[in-house]
Amino acid sequence: MKTNTANRLLLLLTIFAAISFQSCIKDKCNGAYTYFRYEPVYITYEELRASVASEGPYALKNPGKIWFSNNYIFINERNEGIHVINNANPSNPINEAFIKIPGNLDLAVRGNTLYADSYIDLLAIDISNPSAVSVAKRVENALPQRRTAGFSSSWDFAATDPNGVITHYNKVAVTEEYEMDCSGGMQDDGNVMFDDSGFSPQFGDAGGVLNSSESGGGGDVGSKGGSMARFAMSQNYLYIVDNSTMHLYDIANVTNPTFSTQVRLGWEIETIFIRGSFIYIGSTTGMHIYDNSSPANPTWLSTYSHVNSCDPVVVEGNYAYVTLRSGTECDGFTNQLDVINISNKANPTLVATYPMTNPHGLGIENGTLFLCDGADGLKVFDANNPLTIGENLLQHFPGIDAYDVIPFQKRLFMIGANGFYQYDYTDPSNLILMSTLSVQ
Repeated sequence: MKTNTANRLLLLLTIFAAISFQSCIKDKCNGAYTYFRYEPVYITYEELRASVASEGPYALKNPGKIWFSNNYIFINERNEGIHVINNANPSNPINEAFIKIPGNLDLAVRGNTLYADSYIDLLAIDISNPSAVSVAKRVENALPQRRTAGFSSSWDFAATDPNGVITHYNKVAVTEEYEMDCSGGMQDDGNVMFDDSGFSPQFGDAGGVLNSSESGGGGDVGSKGGSMARFAMSQNYLYIVDNSTMHLYDIANVTNPTFSTQVRLGWEIETIFIRGSFIYIGSTTGMHIYDNSSPANPTWLSTYSHVNSCDPVVVEGNYAYVTLRSGTECDGFTNQLDVINISNKANPTLVATYPMTNPHGLGIENGTLFLCDGADGLKVFDANNPLTIGENLLQHFPGIDAYDVIPFQKRLFMIGANGFYQYDYTDPSNLILMSTLSVQ
């Protein structure tokens, strides 16, 4: 009797244990989740350094930088190369050739030499025959920290990457399985999921269009660039700014740029503009002024700080004009024009602020201020009195997504998302459109 009872008890315990074990099994379920990651795409160093070539003319598709020199307009096609436009007849510019330069964003021209970036390299290109250019010199790894716009600094190009240079990132969906309890609780397996909402990689607005010096940009009469510069020239030096540093190259021998020195600038550097013996550096947090009376050795003078925004700058007389805009790469929310008194370069002071829509590049000549207000178009102001600019809008050209301008001897060259525009501003209150080259 005791034996039967013990057996029954053992059987009941066994059944209970089995039921409990099955219950535990049923409490665990398999699941899967999908996330997105961005995988780098590379060009090898060998491919990069064998890719510069003259090609037939292409239509503009994604224009960025712009430079005017000796009746030619040079227009950057972002990350692809440079369009060569014969502008001998401003009413009928001719798209003459295309220079293929992988990873190109910035440029400057002196005589028959074109300086251009190619991802991490600096090129000096002989353009005496735009249809058959040749690389006079390549400075390898000259720009190892060039920024990929739209990404944090951790996505910068690296000259030491054994795989080559990152050209872009592919968005890839990844599905992974995991174990969870049946009530829906996911077991942490250490994987990181990336939220794809609101992340939009952009290439192109990290660099910017080029700048001018007092003699017309780059130190050559008849050669000039725009305000969103990372390249500039003064006397026998080429200046290049990256995210934190100004690199100086001796170009006394125009076709043979030779590294001279570098100057630490701080962080989030965006643009460079040279006027006379001073350098004006635009960053997302302020404008830095450097004394350039010794072009081989720029020295810091002062910093004007502002809220976190994108920041190109131009100068005329005792005033600097700075546009602040919101944007993905700047994380700011301010859209305005600041006017800064720089009569005392060691102590710049804000004297006026004017609201704008989304201002980008700007230019000033003889008291006329040209401002590219993004999707709100081109705006022309009388700036003879910097304290009343907001009351003196001379003209507004809406319907043009304006990026940057070059004013030069009563002609205005403007580049934007829609293409290249050329105006006669003999009368600043009545700009006359001379010609266009449209994006196709």
